[in-house]
Amino acid sequence: MELKFCPVCAASLVLRQDQHEAGRQRLACPEGHWTYWDNPLPVLAALVEVEGRILLARNAAWPEKMFALITGFMERGETPEQGVARELKEETNLDADQISLIGVYEFMRKNEVILAYHVKASGDIQLSEELVEFRLVSPEKLRPWHAGTGYAMADWMRAQGLDPVFMDWPTG
Repeated sequence: MELKFCPVCAASLVLRQDQHEAGRQRLACPEGHWTYWDNPLPVLAALVEVEGRILLARNAAWPEKMFALITGFMERGETPEQGVARELKEETNLDADQISLIGVYEFMRKNEVILAYHVKASGDIQLSEELVEFRLVSPEKLRPWHAGTGYAMADWMRAQGLDPVFMDWPTG
């Protein structure tokens, strides 16, 4: 989304140096009503364990061989743990039985910060329309990727005594 106007007075935004932020440039109202901070968005990621195997899913918009963790955005009024449980239920119909933090990871390309959790889950998998396919993978066969959620997977694997072997994302 490209912002062009102040939401308070409708003046055209200008790029100006923020005097209090080491000269960082920000879009702002020339009258001083509003500043666009462009802060990173928190994203939740779940490395989901079901009966000892890890659930990887494919988004409908991705190439056929691209599978990843369950992800989604926090909503107002929920903790990250509540949010990851809600996203898991919405996207897979699984119930989160245990939730533990793996770590926090940058994803600068999309201006996001990923809060990654290991979730032990139960129930019958029923994918939402957002997801088209899933796999259940033995932990030792996981292949993390060089991006935020892939690093979370690698950290979780190391905590399990496994040596991660990274892969490149499939391109089609």
